Amino acid sequence: MTQIRLLGLLVLMGAGWGLSGVIAKPIVDAGYRPFGIILWQMVIGAIVLGTLTYARGKPLRFAPRHIALYLFIALTGTLLPNVASYTALLHLPAGIMSIIIASVSMFAFPIALLLGNERFEGKRVLGLLAGLIGVVILAGPQAHLPAGAWVWIAVALIAPFLYGVEGNVVAKWGTAGLDPIQTLAGASLIGACLAIGMTLATDAWIDPFTAWDLPKVLIIANSTLHACVYSAYVWLVGRAGATFAAQVSYLVTGFGVLWAMVLLGESYGGWVWVALGVMFIGLFLVQPHDSAENTASEAA
Repeated sequence: MTQIRLLGLLVLMGAGWGLSGVIAKPIVDAGYRPFGIILWQMVIGAIVLGTLTYARGKPLRFAPRHIALYLFIALTGTLLPNVASYTALLHLPAGIMSIIIASVSMFAFPIALLLGNERFEGKRVLGLLAGLIGVVILAGPQAHLPAGAWVWIAVALIAPFLYGVEGNVVAKWGTAGLDPIQTLAGASLIGACLAIGMTLATDAWIDPFTAWDLPKVLIIANSTLHACVYSAYVWLVGRAGATFAAQVSYLVTGFGVLWAMVLLGESYGGWVWVALGVMFIGLFLVQPHDSAENTASEAA
């Protein structure tokens, strides 16, 4: 595949992932609770990714170490971060959430230092500081967000922190001999089992046999879109390397803000754009260097 086609796929992934975050806004605004949404996301993810991995002749494995991996990925990659994101999304504009998600790399770098996955690098520390400044600008009164927004920004930051933990743990200890699609399919299956209990415990069940409204349709569309984009991302890491695929972070944030403006009619003050610019500078500086690319490509 040519570089142009790889770049085109990267753009499509960014647009899809950015749209996924924006689609979630009318779902939570309609009153659907986090675990109910997550349950169907997990079920659809398990169907899509499970079908894909079996079609590739690589069935799921269920040794204790594989189940432990699925459980960890389900908790840190979907269940807990999505609870935080959906809760914060009730109180924050969708575009602001897209900007916050860009901080994944800001969390991933210090965690990588603690685990010994990365070496100290001045440029990336500057990127981390730029990201923190962007968050401070976003949470300050000059951004003109709803009252108490800083609380929900703090809640929203739980998601990129957990994504950073997930990525670093996988980078250090691997995926127990499974490829990424197998890992994600198994995590979706285990996550669905966990989400059933939490959905019932929190009275968040979304009944598919009652009248279908737009938010229900959006849940199905969003879950399917997320599974497809995630699969494409995993494929792209294996084909083009982690450094190239990591550039999707810019596109997810940019498209997320754009989709929120076009589809939800959101608008932002000047300081929000300043925060976005500072976050992008931080993201550029803190991105993994090329030496990490081969390791990630081999793992994929």
